[in-house]
Amino acid sequence: MDEKITLTLNPNDVPAIKEELMVKPGVGDAVEQAMQQTVLSPEEQQMVESFAGQIDLHDTAAVMQYGAAGQKKVADFSDAALENVRTKDLGEAGKMMTELVAELKNFNADPDDKGLLSLFKKKSTKLDAMKARYATAEVNVDRIQSMLEQHQVTLLTDIKMFDKMYDMNLSYFKELTMYILAGKKALETARSTELVELVEKAKTSNLPEDAQAAKDFEDMCLRFEKKLYDLELTRNISIQMAPQIRLIQNNDTMMAEKIQTSIVNTIPLWKSQMVIALGLANSQAALEAQKAVSDMTNKLLLKNAEALQQGTLAAATEAERGIVDIETLSTTNKMLMDTMDEVLKIQAEGHQKRAAAEEELGRIEGELKQKLLEINTTTVTQ
Repeated sequence: MDEKITLTLNPNDVPAIKEELMVKPGVGDAVEQAMQQTVLSPEEQQMVESFAGQIDLHDTAAVMQYGAAGQKKVADFSDAALENVRTKDLGEAGKMMTELVAELKNFNADPDDKGLLSLFKKKSTKLDAMKARYATAEVNVDRIQSMLEQHQVTLLTDIKMFDKMYDMNLSYFKELTMYILAGKKALETARSTELVELVEKAKTSNLPEDAQAAKDFEDMCLRFEKKLYDLELTRNISIQMAPQIRLIQNNDTMMAEKIQTSIVNTIPLWKSQMVIALGLANSQAALEAQKAVSDMTNKLLLKNAEALQQGTLAAATEAERGIVDIETLSTTNKMLMDTMDEVLKIQAEGHQKRAAAEEELGRIEGELKQKLLEINTTTVTQ
């Protein structure tokens, strides 16, 4: 045990507690049962015997200050423990753990939420955007990791410090126990010897001063008994401190383990998933580019085949045609026959008209001759 037990009647002989807590941490692992069932070594028993012989119940100041050194150690120790707990901020570490989880969950590793894109340009844009998001998230994750590592160092230091505090508390408990044992031994001796003698003397002398002396010493024994009771209350505080220290230490240990898990498991796994996601995205982009090339090649082949088919069929069709289509000959032949029929019709009508005209001309000519004969006959007669 690092803490040296000292019994003193001078309450000023108390070392500084807060500085001791910040010095090299101990590694003690005593249990509460050891505090409740205190076993003193032969040297400690001898110390109790020797110290009990130094206690003077006639010294009012000594009685009032008895065990004050041990009580002061416990009080200073409690203040130091409270200060260590007060300056710790596990809430901040917990907040950073929550922030880390949110950062990892909010990053979407899927570069295309709507399925495969058809154009490589759009795929490349998506990939660049995902790389930018990953770079930002990685910066935030690294920042949180650095802060968590600092908290982890603080927690590990505090865990060792609490081991030291536990050992110191155990030492103070034993020291108070030794004060109580020595005090009870001295009180028992005083009551069984000196107080009995003073009472017997007062009874024998029947003097008021002897009776007062016996009464004063009895009152002093009673005050000393109350002082021992106060020490027992202080020792009970020390008993309660043990599980409190272990509880706080256990909380620190669990938080340190969570931070360790995040640093060595969660964050590396997240980064490896991001690397895989980026690799898959690059592969997907290459596949999309190859698909675009293949699709264009097939499209061009189909168009060329279609154009070739159309050109070949058109050439073959044109090659099989005659100089004049039979339909054209049929149409022109029909038109020719129709024309000939029309000509014959027109000629027949012309012939009929000419024949009628000749008859009309003969009639006209006959009428003219007749008229001329009539005119000549009349002239002769006259």
